[in-house]
Amino acid sequence: MDEAKRLVELIPRLRRYARALVGERSGADDLVQDTMERAWTKLHLYRRGTDLRAWLFTVMHNVHVNRVRAERPSDPLGDDMPELAQRGTQSDALMVRDLDRAIARLPADQRAVLLLVTLEEMSYDEVARTLGIPIGTVMSRLSRAREKLRAMMLGQLPSTKLKVVK
Repeated sequence: MDEAKRLVELIPRLRRYARALVGERSGADDLVQDTMERAWTKLHLYRRGTDLRAWLFTVMHNVHVNRVRAERPSDPLGDDMPELAQRGTQSDALMVRDLDRAIARLPADQRAVLLLVTLEEMSYDEVARTLGIPIGTVMSRLSRAREKLRAMMLGQLPSTKLKVVK
């Protein structure tokens, strides 16, 4: 079974994405394990000839969303994010740490799109298929995530722009 072998080959990419998504090693390993378990039991649903990586990331995304929903009965909007501490002038390690924390503070839907586009270098179309959302939604979530990250890294609250509709 060629797909089973490819599943195993994709574990390092899954671990990298899970680590960025969850933020800590043991939780990421649990997410990968649950994803592999679900993928293995649902392998018969995979359509041969399609992108196995995208299918596996879809499975991981769904497992992660189910976990988050189970942990929190209601998901607050999270638009009012606290400011990040000012970084030291002599250490880029602090900037990386702040960026990691800022990414973790993004709403889950924006964080997923941002990580798939930047970390996994997926195209907008691949991300849209993986997450099961329209490509326009991918682009808007990515834009909002980048804007919020920029604001947090500058120590500002993200601005909410209101459009005037005539």
